[in-house]
Amino acid sequence: MVLVQANIDDMNPEYSSYVTERLFEAGANDVYWVPIIMKKGRPGLMLNVLAAAERLEQMEDVIFTETTTLGLRYLQANVHRLGREFVQADTQWGTVSVKLGYYKGKLVQAAPEFKECEAIAKRHGVPLKLVYEEVRRTCAGLKPPAADT
Repeated sequence: MVLVQANIDDMNPEYSSYVTERLFEAGANDVYWVPIIMKKGRPGLMLNVLAAAERLEQMEDVIFTETTTLGLRYLQANVHRLGREFVQADTQWGTVSVKLGYYKGKLVQAAPEFKECEAIAKRHGVPLKLVYEEVRRTCAGLKPPAADT
């Protein structure tokens, strides 16, 4: 994996969501922006794009055509990902998609799909955090898939 960085201080920050979307469409694994202070005290943004080395040309195409940067920085990155599984969790208000993360055979992360939880909370007039809590309780006892043990 390669982390591609660009420091930008002369671009309308409203463009950042569009650039992010384009980078994901081009195959980026992760995209994030960090506010920074640049030379002469100017506020700017640092664009960070994590991508497979074979996708660098696509990342460069988007960054150089959609931002105002004049150069890029490349850093080699090692990535450690949890074993993952996608499940459906049944709650009293409906079913929610959940991404589970396993470390050394133990469930350490349950990430409910935000938009589904939000829709349930609005539809049933319950706090969003209650939907999340019920989804996580439902997932707490799940065992990892056989390949991740």
